[in-house]
Amino acid sequence: MNKHIRAFVVPVIAVVVFLAFWEWLVWFNGWPRFKMAAPSDLPPAFERHWPLFLSMGWQTLWRTVVGLLLAVLFGTLLGMIMGFSRTMRDALYPLLVGFNAIPKATVVPIVALMFVGQHDFNTVLLAFMISFFPIAVSVSIGLSTLEPEYRDILRSLGASQATIFWKIALPKTLPEFFGALKVAVTLAFIGTNLMEIVSPHGRGLGALFDSGRTNSDFPLMFAVLIALAFLGIVLYYIVVALEKIFAGWAERSPG
Repeated sequence: MNKHIRAFVVPVIAVVVFLAFWEWLVWFNGWPRFKMAAPSDLPPAFERHWPLFLSMGWQTLWRTVVGLLLAVLFGTLLGMIMGFSRTMRDALYPLLVGFNAIPKATVVPIVALMFVGQHDFNTVLLAFMISFFPIAVSVSIGLSTLEPEYRDILRSLGASQATIFWKIALPKTLPEFFGALKVAVTLAFIGTNLMEIVSPHGRGLGALFDSGRTNSDFPLMFAVLIALAFLGIVLYYIVVALEKIFAGWAERSPG
């Protein structure tokens, strides 16, 4: 089978198997709709609330993308600082690890109270806060593990620090960067939805999920989860496409 066809068919088959197992599990246990929704309950929920899914989905998507872009910019800059300076790496790593260890659910009410009524800003901020860490760490590791022989050879040939970065350091860091970006995509969605659910002024798919929870509408709640999963998969594969363009040389086919 052609590898491009396989890359499409295999995930589709996996999704179909997962949905079939989910449907069977609900049927086998005899769970009613007010306790657990089955995949067959979701199309009516999407149809009933389709305008809300479109408007709320857009709210969630743009905030997540903005927060992720800010995380990429800040995380890359911070990673470069730590990667090129051992002193800065030793100083900043404990702070980053400690910050990342704090459950972000506990940060949500603090941010919401600090910036009351600024829901867009709060949501973007939390998406940023939860997703920049893996990017900063991956860039830092990629740069700090650069073989000194390469730098010495280029320096002996008269290359500047900027040339060394663009010719050696940046290409070497790209595989680690894109690996971290794939993780950051899902983390950004988590941050966005945490704020949308908890904030009293919440809008987006998280607020729609909370509405379903309040009304014990399980089909709506699971439809929101599927919509979030779909958006996450779309962004993930956009990152995969960018990775193939800029770091495809690092891909190794399994033997």
